[in-house]
Amino acid sequence: MAFSKTRLVLMAVAVSLSLAACGGGNTPASKGEALDNFTAEEIYKRGEYALENERKPKDAVHYFSEVERLYPYSEWAKRALIMQAYSHHRARQYEEARGAAQRFIDNYPGDEDAAYAKYLLALSYYDQIDDIGRDQGLTFQALQGLREVIEQYPDTEYARSAVLKFDLAFDHLAAKEMEIGRYYLKRGHYTAAINRFRVVVEEFQTTTHTPEALMRLTEAYLALGLTDEAQTAGAILGHNFRSSPFYQDAYAQLRGRGLEAAPKGDSWLTQVYRQVIQGKWL
Repeated sequence: MAFSKTRLVLMAVAVSLSLAACGGGNTPASKGEALDNFTAEEIYKRGEYALENERKPKDAVHYFSEVERLYPYSEWAKRALIMQAYSHHRARQYEEARGAAQRFIDNYPGDEDAAYAKYLLALSYYDQIDDIGRDQGLTFQALQGLREVIEQYPDTEYARSAVLKFDLAFDHLAAKEMEIGRYYLKRGHYTAAINRFRVVVEEFQTTTHTPEALMRLTEAYLALGLTDEAQTAGAILGHNFRSSPFYQDAYAQLRGRGLEAAPKGDSWLTQVYRQVIQGKWL
């Protein structure tokens, strides 16, 4: 996590603080104790200690929430709110993290940490994209959130990180289309498979899955006897990914039918091929 200068200073000194208000010891006060008589700074430092030293993000949430409750509208409350969002995220309480981050954005839209709050919002979706088989709604929400970070805070470190994560999430969506397309292809549902591979070629052409999608299109179209489309898919594959093993596979399939990888007919793939020749493919 990237902290503002004030919080970096606080984090640096947190370990060395004696936290005398905890009863004279060096360990933070227990989560169940009454905190009404402590200052906002003392409670906030307990939250930092729980988060960084004890690795207890849920306890940290308690302390940061108490700062906000006991000292609303204060500078410490503002800091505690963004730390609530971060602590919830560390605890994998993603919905709660989004709630705290959104409250920060709503209350402090011009603050220097608003960019980080927006980034946390996106990250709370992104970090739940753990396998291809899950509902892709999370991926779409992650993409939307990451795009907002990139567009609204382009000069921040969060935008740079968001660009990398956006590409990975985008690739994830393409992978899902490929998985479904392969499923249909294996079972001989060629038209359904073609529809999935077409989505990859037209909407996810900058991902790593494009070469395979073109090869699978070649295979599916050959199975349907649509040789013009198969040859055109092979031509696009050869033009952009000649060194790919997927091209070698498509080329072998075409040669086995006495065909070549060349544009034929006037299908949607022919239009794509024209874009490639004109240098507009990417």
